Amino acid sequence: MLQNIGIPGLILILVIALIIFGPSKLPEIGRAFGNTLREFKNSTKDLISPDEKEEKTQSK
Repeated sequence: MLQNIGIPGLILILVIALIIFGPSKLPEIGRAFGNTLREFKNSTKDLISPDEKEEKTQSK
């Protein structure tokens, strides 16, 4: 579904978000979204890392 959006679709989404939330709230929303993605990435990395560490210690 997200593969078919393209540049015009992204511009449309940004314009709609600008109309709904206003220009003062968009940076806050973007910052919160970025923090959420960063936390998700770190937590998934932590879930994968212990498994890799166990495999390395067992193979030695």
